[in-house]
Amino acid sequence: MVLKLYGNPNSTCTKRVAVVLHEKKVPFEFVVIDFAKGEHKTPEYLTRQPFGQVPYLDDDGFILYESRAIGRYIATKYASQGTPGLIPTDLKKQALFEQAASVETSNLTRTRQRPYLRTCSRSITVSPPIQRRSSLDWDSLNQTGCLRPDLEQAEELTLADLFHLPYGAMLEGAGSDIIQQKPNVARWFNEIASLPSWQAVKGGVTSVASYA
Repeated sequence: MVLKLYGNPNSTCTKRVAVVLHEKKVPFEFVVIDFAKGEHKTPEYLTRQPFGQVPYLDDDGFILYESRAIGRYIATKYASQGTPGLIPTDLKKQALFEQAASVETSNLTRTRQRPYLRTCSRSITVSPPIQRRSSLDWDSLNQTGCLRPDLEQAEELTLADLFHLPYGAMLEGAGSDIIQQKPNVARWFNEIASLPSWQAVKGGVTSVASYA
């Protein structure tokens, strides 16, 4: 049975799942959830996603939500197809992958959300201490290569890279050039942003019946 992905075409978290599906060459049916109609808050929807958010995945009756959890599930279930090694099996490489994934979630997601939120609502302000913390987070990434052991060298693509794409790509549209200010980060991000999987979903998620 084909996987069903429920989400909004332009949702960052929906795109995070879709890019993994494309990397693993997994066909899927995309079911659009219309925010304007409040479809994500209906009683029926809340039985599958109790927080009223997108996306969630239906794999023949198995329901899973939270985009990063879905990404791990897809990468594990379809490990033998598409791009290999999205979750490394070597113990130390897996530990570094989990470190990088944690950095993405805990240290960088919030700093990428703020410029976008300020663009959407002029009532949102960011205090100088938070602005300084945001800059420090990106400086740390640029200097330490905490996503990959060495951003100067080609490394295997992992989910940690893909998880960055939706919010990272949003920064430029929000008027922020912070990624391009950091040479190592810019080199890495420009590389992953050029992936065919991201090009396929960056403008909006759609169903995929098969892959050539």
